[in-house]
Amino acid sequence: MATQQIALLQMVSTNDLESNLQQAAGLVRQAAEQGAGLALLPENFAYYGGGQTRALGEAESVPDGGPIQAFLAQQSREHKLWLVAGSLPLAHRPDGQPVAGGRVRPSCLVYDAQGQCQARYDKLHLFDATIADQQARYLESELFEPGEYPVTVDSPVGRLGLSICYDLRFAALYKALRGLGAQCLLVPSAFTYLTGQAHWEALLRARAIENQCWVLATNQGGWHNHRRRTWGHSMVVNPWGEVVAQATEDGPQVVLADMDMGILERVRREMPVWEHRRQW
Repeated sequence: MATQQIALLQMVSTNDLESNLQQAAGLVRQAAEQGAGLALLPENFAYYGGGQTRALGEAESVPDGGPIQAFLAQQSREHKLWLVAGSLPLAHRPDGQPVAGGRVRPSCLVYDAQGQCQARYDKLHLFDATIADQQARYLESELFEPGEYPVTVDSPVGRLGLSICYDLRFAALYKALRGLGAQCLLVPSAFTYLTGQAHWEALLRARAIENQCWVLATNQGGWHNHRRRTWGHSMVVNPWGEVVAQATEDGPQVVLADMDMGILERVRREMPVWEHRRQW
């Protein structure tokens, strides 16, 4: 497989849907103009930190999809690239059943260059934690219902293993994705400033090294309101665990990297850890 150029689209999303979509559109356009064949938006790219998440999820759960999905299809089709929507709220499960209890699913959607949705992954692990920052308490389970299973999808840059943000802390998920043939692990995120500063790079490099996969991690990066700040530092890590591209400042930006699958093949061949696994 030839070298492929990919783009991480770092954002600073708010509770203004239209403004967020305009921000995303500008980044997608930049990525396409610079030759990217796949672009990755962060978690909560379309809406972050407001009280309309359930309403947006319901609007997106009509038979033909809502305005966010229409935007994603149009952007991928217009710019002729694969577009990964880090997460958006959906009020229905993959089988079409409604999500109960006033909650939604945080869902990652993958669109091909013709604007067709090729995969949906619902976040498996929900961020319920106490952090020593301005927000203090995070309780995703009040708003979100978790998914049930891992998801991979074939793309022009190899087989993608899908995950979202807090999933990054659960190595077993990535082992399962490698077992499903993943070559590239996607981690669209909204890592907090505090947890990102401490753990972001270490976790991303660990997932790349232990699974011998490319890791593409787009993060939110900046202040979203007076209490919530995200770490940024969107980065690409190769299968040897090297950071090959990284956002160097807060704010919306495009991070480009060339993905060479020859590196993945060489690392797996020369250090075949997958074949060396033992059961106990």
